[in-house]
Amino acid sequence: MSRLASVFAGLHRPALIPFLMAGDPDPERCIPLLRAAARAGDILEVGIPFSDPIADGPTIQRAGGRALRAGVTVAAALEIVRQVRQTADTPVVVLTYANPLLQFGVDRFCARARAAGVDGVVVPDLPVDEADLLIGSARRADLDTIFLVAPTTSDARLALAARHSRGFLYCVSLTGVTGARDALPPEAEALVRRARAVTSLPVCVGFGIATPQQAQALGRVADGVIVGSALVEAAERATDPVGAVEDLLGRLRGSLAAVSRGGPPLSGPAPPPDATG
Repeated sequence: MSRLASVFAGLHRPALIPFLMAGDPDPERCIPLLRAAARAGDILEVGIPFSDPIADGPTIQRAGGRALRAGVTVAAALEIVRQVRQTADTPVVVLTYANPLLQFGVDRFCARARAAGVDGVVVPDLPVDEADLLIGSARRADLDTIFLVAPTTSDARLALAARHSRGFLYCVSLTGVTGARDALPPEAEALVRRARAVTSLPVCVGFGIATPQQAQALGRVADGVIVGSALVEAAERATDPVGAVEDLLGRLRGSLAAVSRGGPPLSGPAPPPDATG
């Protein structure tokens, strides 16, 4: 059983999966942010900065831009992960794109990622039916591959993504890019239910989740929630970025603690209001 599978096997509530960019705002100051996220989260997702991130909205693009201007490369991002993992047992998933993956070399990337303590990899712009090279390299390196599905994904492709995913299946809650939203996308619940119909893997939801109320609502139907842009924005605005990240993650974790996996659907009783969300 992989470390990602072990996390879900040991949880009776939805998993909290925070996302932050490696090297944002610079390699030195990102380390305490990532360590704080690793302490609060069940799985840590780390972005590798790329100049043409088609899945990222303005907030994550700003984070990637700061990291790139600070000189963060693929190798530097993996070194940052290695440093974070020295003091954290939390499993780590890295998110990168096909271009830097191919430029770095897929076999080399998987081997270096595993050596740095990475447990899984997400490549949003790599279609699952064109991912044989990554899947083979990842399996040899004992890395999980996590593929994305969206509300527009056909049932056949959803089943294909599930078949080649390990660790969990990543449901994109909306048709669009990352970024905090005021309201949950209405199509998110239906996508989770479609995913559950074709896989026994844990099903996690990302994109657009910003508040404890939203995390709790989606946690009622999913096995985990992924929160990125709201964390980046919290760190951007704060005079104490680590404290801001810890505060938001603490409230998100508290909201998920009240939910049992497989609990009532979104149409059930509304969660209590959160004055600070």
